[in-house]
Amino acid sequence: MVRLSLKSPLSSTISLLFFFLFFTISFAELCNPNDKKALLNIKKAFNNAYYFASWKPEEDCCTWYSVDCDENSHRIISLDISTDNEISGQIPPYIGDLPFLQSLMLHKLPNLVGPIQPTIAKLHNLKHLDISWTNISGTIPDFLSSLSKLTYIRLSFSNLSGAIPSSLSKLPSLEFLQLDRSKLTGQIPYSFGDFKAKGFYLYLSHNKLSGKIPPSLSRVDFESVDLSRNKLEGDASMIFGEHRHTWKVDLSRNLLEFDMSKVVFSTSLFMLDLNHNKIYGGLPPQMTKLGNLNSFNVSYNRLCGQIPKGGELQRFDVYSYFHNKCLCGAPLESCK
Repeated sequence: MVRLSLKSPLSSTISLLFFFLFFTISFAELCNPNDKKALLNIKKAFNNAYYFASWKPEEDCCTWYSVDCDENSHRIISLDISTDNEISGQIPPYIGDLPFLQSLMLHKLPNLVGPIQPTIAKLHNLKHLDISWTNISGTIPDFLSSLSKLTYIRLSFSNLSGAIPSSLSKLPSLEFLQLDRSKLTGQIPYSFGDFKAKGFYLYLSHNKLSGKIPPSLSRVDFESVDLSRNKLEGDASMIFGEHRHTWKVDLSRNLLEFDMSKVVFSTSLFMLDLNHNKIYGGLPPQMTKLGNLNSFNVSYNRLCGQIPKGGELQRFDVYSYFHNKCLCGAPLESCK
């Protein structure tokens, strides 16, 4: 006689429950408990704002809003807290308890105040730092230079004040530095000529910077540079060069004074704004070879002579050239 061994419905149900329980526990454990603790402390520091509604202790933190985990280690590698008027207070120190963080963004948080949190110095894997459109204050800390993996720093639209730390030039991989629209004072550090990236982005506009542009910047191959709306003086010709990769230069509304006729421009130049300075001389004929030039303004300077004919120069209107000492030729009046 053959006996058939069949599982009872109760046995099958219990097995299924154990399977789902095991799966749920395993899934929950993907989130590192230390990372989860740090995030929950950040949430608490921001008074449990509604922005963090998905940050529930019983759920995997890798699924939370504004959080990204590494696919293999499941450690937190990105934290992006952006665009919220209810988040208020200072940058929580617990951000420094996310040791695997590669990207930190605190963006468009108008009620974020206080200094740049010192515990950020613990984030030695950080590559991308963006604290912008906030009301943080104080100085730009020197400790940023110890975060050797940084490639991108954006600290714009803030109440940051004081001098720009020269130590930022020690960052070996930095490619992008944006410190515009704050209250920074002093000179551009001479050490900024030490940046090694090919195609460096430098934005320092809308501050209170003064003094001369350091000649060391001639060693930097800028992709884009904006030093506009400061109180910079003297020569700026070192920004330019025939064999550079520069596509944008904005030096407008400063006190710069140099002979433009001696400047050689990169043929990759797409945007050039030099308005409201004390630049003299004439427009060099080489400018007719700038076939990519799409935006151009040299108004309110002390330029003289005939505007070279050819290339893109005649397609710009009068407002790109007017209020110069004796500049003439199309699109201005004919030279006498």
